[in-house]
Amino acid sequence: VDKTRFVRELEKVRFAFFIRPRRFGKTLWLTMLDAYYNRNVADRFDAVFAGTDIGANPIANRSRYLVLYFDFSAMKQALPALEAEFEGYCAIQMEGVLRRNHDLFDDAAQRDILAGRSIGAKLAALFQYVRDHDIPLYVLIDEYDNFANTILSEQGAEAYHAFTLGGGFYRDFFGTLKAGTADAGGIERLFVTGVSPVTMDGVTGGFNIGTNVSLRPEFNEMLGFTEGEVRAMLETYRKAGAIREEVDEALATMREWYDGYRFAETAGEDLYNTDMVLYYLKESIALGHPPERLIGRNVREHYGRLRELILSRPQAEKERRQQGTVENGYFDLLRQVIEEEGACCDLRDGFPLRELGKRESFLSLLHCFGLLSIRGRIEGRLRLGIPNQTVKKLMYGILRDAYDDAGVPSVDISH
Repeated sequence: VDKTRFVRELEKVRFAFFIRPRRFGKTLWLTMLDAYYNRNVADRFDAVFAGTDIGANPIANRSRYLVLYFDFSAMKQALPALEAEFEGYCAIQMEGVLRRNHDLFDDAAQRDILAGRSIGAKLAALFQYVRDHDIPLYVLIDEYDNFANTILSEQGAEAYHAFTLGGGFYRDFFGTLKAGTADAGGIERLFVTGVSPVTMDGVTGGFNIGTNVSLRPEFNEMLGFTEGEVRAMLETYRKAGAIREEVDEALATMREWYDGYRFAETAGEDLYNTDMVLYYLKESIALGHPPERLIGRNVREHYGRLRELILSRPQAEKERRQQGTVENGYFDLLRQVIEEEGACCDLRDGFPLRELGKRESFLSLLHCFGLLSIRGRIEGRLRLGIPNQTVKKLMYGILRDAYDDAGVPSVDISH
């Protein structure tokens, strides 16, 4: 599936922030951007992008940049060991970039840049050097909120606030990036991905170092598969004899279980979840028939993590939970969403954790996570609905677990 045409749209936004649910292909997109823009891939560009839209019609910035790529899904340690892991990982990434571009950074320059005691100091030195030497720099950040979400789900809101709102290393890191995106700041382009805007609001006081393009219609299909793309894959594998199922039969099943995601109100069509589609194809090829279990392990694990995030409620909500009551909280709203298969909401593209208890913010977070999708408007208000059967089953499981955790008998809502 060729998504490279979206590079042209992204060219119009110098500093971009893009959120999508996990398992939608964000990492693959960033590795493609790295290959497209990275000066180190220039001698292999034609081979790497042969047969793609952007390869046939490249834009001027191809193979032009020094690319600094951070993948924060690699962060595994809990506080307080996280800072040392973060500093070590970022230093390794910077060392690698400088080493691979030795023609731009001689030994003395590399030593000066890496002499900083923190990643913030190293970045500041790098930004000054590339600015002084007219070196175009592109910074890519994948899963910027991964370990912040882990802290929130495993250690609670207090630890999360200390991590994002205090004078900590992660806030300093983004403060340095913000300075780098200022006029003559050193960063020419920036692309950041994650699963929600909550952490960005915490570490920057709102995403004020770039443009949030997550809800813009021109980027709706950048990740995820359209039905036409899924049909083309099925036809390819069936023609090759890799799957036996009729294309229309497979598509009907996948449409019910994997389709229904829409991230921009005026987008042309819904999308299929990338990982779910590939799971179905992989299992069909391996087994010789469609999988009996339509929800793969990756998706189940992902929604298990979402359960912890969704139920990491503010203090007032925790107190209600400890008192054994569930009214007027996330429980009721989750139950309402499942019973009515959606809710009306004015989507927000950014909000701090302290506002997560508000209805609009909570529903917007469910939309970020892929648990709710845009379904049009009713009486002037945006309607969000559950995208497919997979999400419906998983949301019911989240609600059931929430009641169990609170020690309150759950009411059967399986109908």
